[in-house]
Amino acid sequence: MWGYYFGLALRSSGRNKALTALVIMLLAFGVAACMVSYAVFRVTTGNPVPTKSSQLFVPQVDNVGPSYNWDGDPRAGLSYNDAMALWKAHEAKRQTILFASTWQLNPADRPTQAMSLNGNAATADFFPMFDVPFLFGSGWTADDDARHATVAVISQHLNEMLFSGRSSIGREIRLDGQLFRIIGVLKDWNPRPRFFDIGSHGTTAYSFDDAGDIYVPFTRATDMKKDSKFVFCPTASWQSDTVHWDAYLHSECDRIDAWVQLDTPAEVVHYREFLHNYAAEQQRLGRFAWAPNVRLRNLTDWLSYQLGTPRVSSLSMLVSGSFLVIVLVNVVGLMLARFMRRAPEIGVRRALGASRAAIYRQFLAEAVTVGLFGGLLGVVLTLLGVLGAEHLFAPNIARLVHADISLITLTVLVAVSATVAAALYPTWRAAQIQPAWQIKIH
Repeated sequence: MWGYYFGLALRSSGRNKALTALVIMLLAFGVAACMVSYAVFRVTTGNPVPTKSSQLFVPQVDNVGPSYNWDGDPRAGLSYNDAMALWKAHEAKRQTILFASTWQLNPADRPTQAMSLNGNAATADFFPMFDVPFLFGSGWTADDDARHATVAVISQHLNEMLFSGRSSIGREIRLDGQLFRIIGVLKDWNPRPRFFDIGSHGTTAYSFDDAGDIYVPFTRATDMKKDSKFVFCPTASWQSDTVHWDAYLHSECDRIDAWVQLDTPAEVVHYREFLHNYAAEQQRLGRFAWAPNVRLRNLTDWLSYQLGTPRVSSLSMLVSGSFLVIVLVNVVGLMLARFMRRAPEIGVRRALGASRAAIYRQFLAEAVTVGLFGGLLGVVLTLLGVLGAEHLFAPNIARLVHADISLITLTVLVAVSATVAAALYPTWRAAQIQPAWQIKIH
């Protein structure tokens, strides 16, 4: 029966080519605009660690006072003193402290021009906490942290550059003039957004950049007087200073990210109490002149707090959604005109015994057919829109936008659903046509 209705739909479309083509084109442009915006929206609001985002938390401690915090919230980064205190307390199952850094690299065994590479100084739990996959080897251990070991983990991209993709475990590279032994090679790890070092990057503009190529122990990087990419110091005299390193290191400059893994609600409550007690103790010691001000946010809440939804993707979704609504209003009008032009045909069918339900099925089948063609054209326009995303969005976001099977399928489904929704009122009007009135007229 439905095959019969779809056959009627194709014949009807052939009799109204211009009107049908206009509906299909309007629908395709409206749906494509929405799908391109959605493709951007999904990469800017994705969950980088979906399997354990509710277990990963960011502790914050206000060490600079109300004059420097963000609407009552502590700053994103921690000072060295606070980061080390939380790390050494071992109040969480896993914990890591880290900061974003830049390294000058030279392969140790061949003369190669130095390269400036991004990376992170971190503690050993960084890799198991964030489910970082390895192609070769593994990360370092807590003992390596304690020994300030000169070991490094590199990205798959860097391993291909330096060692043609072969295992480089045991090889050495020179970082900032010091030899490091490679113990691990990551397996194409590039979380979006780059969530783990937002605080030590200092700006959300870097949140969709690639992950770094170099990872070294936090303790060794500190021995090398390596500083974070971003430093916030409440006093000008405390700005980054490698000459007076020890004084600078123990100042109130915020430059370090911290993460803890808490698997149960009880662990979350315990760690939050620990943070409050720690800040209260610093107040009693005279270091803080304000009441304890701490926060503990899980990964999802942290990304929402730090990044929100990028304005450009939110605005594009709003504009494209509004455009689709306008398109559908016009489609309603066009479908109504198309269906009502066939009033005599409907009257004859009703007079010959067709029920209103049969009229509903016929015209909804036509709407599905038109929606399907609109969806297919919408897929083509969506693919073109994805290819041209760099002209509308920032380069570090545009290069993440891609079309896949899910986006193509969704485009067709949205087109068909939107057309059926737009056809409901015209179909109802068509089904109300009185056969006697039409027979009398004709």
